[in-house]
Amino acid sequence: MSDERVASGSPYEQTVGFSRAVRTGRHVYVSGTAPIWPDGHVDPDPLVQARRCWEIALDALARLGGSAGDAVRTRTYLTDRRYEGPASQAHGEVFADVRPASTMLVVVGMLDPRWVVEVELDAVLPDPPDQPGQTTASTGA
Repeated sequence: MSDERVASGSPYEQTVGFSRAVRTGRHVYVSGTAPIWPDGHVDPDPLVQARRCWEIALDALARLGGSAGDAVRTRTYLTDRRYEGPASQAHGEVFADVRPASTMLVVVGMLDPRWVVEVELDAVLPDPPDQPGQTTASTGA
């Protein structure tokens, strides 16, 4: 089984040498995702940043066959405790019904000082449907 990788166009992907997300089997790992718009702009509003982070992360997950409902763990990094409310709101908008394991941390700073929020997620995709002609072992009782 080979790994699948997706890029998001971040200028750091090439220079640092990482993928936005990697799928290995049913597991998907989405790298730290910052709130950058395609033109390089970063909105200063923490809620807008958090929503943008999840938009990018979920797009990478979708490109590897997953959705928010497949998330099993999320991490949110904040540069200040006062951003907890907006970050929590954005997380709840996406994951209220999913309820993955989640961690929120306050860190000293981000790579770019305009970023006040960064996120990561891990997902486990559903088992593929049985192929015609395949049999499934039963543990029947």
